[in-house]
Amino acid sequence: MLRVGIIGARGYTGEELIRLLLKHPDVRLAYLAATLDKAMPIDEVFPSLKGLTDLKCENFSYAKASEKCDLLFLALPHTVSMEVVPKLAKMGKKIIDLSADYRLKNHGVYKQWYHKAHKDKKNLKKFVYGLPELYREKIKKSNFVANPGCYPTASILGIVPALVSGLADPEGIIIDAKSGVSGAGKKTTLDFSFCELNGNFKGYKFNVHQHSPEINQELSKVSLSKVNVVFCPHLLPVKCGIYATIYIRLKSHVSIDKMEDIYKKFYKLEPFVRVRARGRLPELKDVVGTNYCDIGLVCD
Repeated sequence: MLRVGIIGARGYTGEELIRLLLKHPDVRLAYLAATLDKAMPIDEVFPSLKGLTDLKCENFSYAKASEKCDLLFLALPHTVSMEVVPKLAKMGKKIIDLSADYRLKNHGVYKQWYHKAHKDKKNLKKFVYGLPELYREKIKKSNFVANPGCYPTASILGIVPALVSGLADPEGIIIDAKSGVSGAGKKTTLDFSFCELNGNFKGYKFNVHQHSPEINQELSKVSLSKVNVVFCPHLLPVKCGIYATIYIRLKSHVSIDKMEDIYKKFYKLEPFVRVRARGRLPELKDVVGTNYCDIGLVCD
């Protein structure tokens, strides 16, 4: 039984992690930490957890994390994880970082997009990009996993089969993506307030979103050529879910039958990726609250 802890357990990501880990047959959730005035039962932070666990959430302690955990999830803000990882790594702990601190392998690119120099270049190369559909075997063998971003997960899964098959032109890929507001975390800013979001829909950070280099990095790896997507994110007036409409130019005419066959074969053994039947495009309600990514295909 793997003893697991979550640092940053009070956010939306922490809440979802707790739910998943409490159901995992090979995991014992042993430690929850966050920035608090005083320790408190986690079911007071998230009342929906009442009766599911009696764990308390407390201020983070390296000593307690070391004593109680074999593996730690870091549900911390970007640029914070790299302050914590070096000491945890020296303690011999397995780490899954949910921030962006270890996703980008080029520390210069990280500084460009996150506006802060990387402080843990030594461990940067040790982290495996945590998308199991691409790196399952590496993830199994690694003690350090960089969890992919939300937009990159949806985008990469939607594009990779077309690139790997050699049918897609790596140039001119357009990702028109929409996200629920919880993706921004528990920020108390005007942009994320109810009155600003309700009944509204807007684009933001076109081609300057920090997930762009992450998408480009992984697509460039699989295509063995430089990929530079046009990435246009939007904010939906919903709590959860991502909907990405992706435009890919094919190198030659390919039938919809051929494309469906390529995608279904690529994801045949992947339990969480579902290629929809022809004529059935995915909807948010099909996947929100699940671990699934649904893909629909249309050829023009």
